Amino acid sequence: QVQLVESGGGLVQAGGSLRLSCAASGSILSINDMGWYRQAPGKQRELVASISSGGRINYEDSVKGRFTISRGNAKNSVYLQMNSLEPSDTAVYYCKAVVVELSTYSYQYWGQGTQVTVSS
Repeated sequence: QVQLVESGGGLVQAGGSLRLSCAASGSILSINDMGWYRQAPGKQRELVASISSGGRINYEDSVKGRFTISRGNAKNSVYLQMNSLEPSDTAVYYCKAVVVELSTYSYQYWGQGTQVTVSS
């Protein structure tokens, strides 16, 4: 079993910054892609940013130039630095990881979500 634990959400004024963290633990052989998704009330969950084990990065258009995704040295953690936050960034942010377990089977895991609220 694998757990993803997120932290770093909160309330911030427009123009402010937050840093989200996600750490994976459990029966992990390796982790392929990791990413951050968000879901605002009444909307579908959407990809914010993703990063592969090889460092290939993808951003949703509205966050390009404002958000930066990175992985920890041990590759079992992922971070999202969010700058110049806007009220439209308000959502629950979820971490996702594609994990190759000790069994060598690959599974997709989600974190519990962390609330980000940006006030105008």
